[in-house]
Amino acid sequence: MVDVLKKSGVREAAGDVNVGSDFYEELDEHVKAEIERAVERSRANGRKTIKARDV
Repeated sequence: MVDVLKKSGVREAAGDVNVGSDFYEELDEHVKAEIERAVERSRANGRKTIKARDV
């Protein structure tokens, strides 16, 4: 599966702290899981669009 997050965006959000290389992959997996839960919720509600309320 494709990476959801861009490393540069993560580094920018982290501010002045370093980001370990393993952090990107783990964070990406968490985001993918959250997206899948949102997709399931939208489908359960008869929608094809995920919305903020699905998070």
